[in-house]
Amino acid sequence: MSSALARLLFYPTLGYNVVMEKLSSRRWFDRVDETVILGALPFRSMTAQLLEENVRGVVTMNEEYETKRFCNSAQEWRAVGVEQLRLSTVDLTGVPSLQHLHRGVEFVLQHRERGCCVYVHCKAGRSRSATLVAAYLIRLHCWTPEEACQKLKSVRSHVLVRRAQMDILRKYYTQVCGQVD
Repeated sequence: MSSALARLLFYPTLGYNVVMEKLSSRRWFDRVDETVILGALPFRSMTAQLLEENVRGVVTMNEEYETKRFCNSAQEWRAVGVEQLRLSTVDLTGVPSLQHLHRGVEFVLQHRERGCCVYVHCKAGRSRSATLVAAYLIRLHCWTPEEACQKLKSVRSHVLVRRAQMDILRKYYTQVCGQVD
């Protein structure tokens, strides 16, 4: 049921994101550190701008239908020298799995070692993708989930990490930092 609801609400909520970016202080994407940019759907028209930001990796937290019309395919990204990792997670109610968090963070860290940037996104760049970026910050700094999310909110104020996403981040934190809060 949640996947069907997410599909039904996709275009209205995408439209809302576009309007909010135009009428408020929200930006389409924000740089978290020298490696990670957290953002909304990377429209094809943004490709050159992202390449200028040294983006050589893209982590897509969206399901296929969300990116099909507006975003580069894996082949189109490859053609411009960008590697894409898709970690499909249902919009609105979805929580990335621990396996997805580990895969996504390893992908980001590999690009970090090469001196490249990674664009991590979902539809709005505020929940699914923010959860992955919080996991990256946890792994990098051994920050608690709360500290990682606080950092994200300081950079991108409309980040919204829900309870279920915090729960998975706490499990991730325990696995990578070996501590229980």
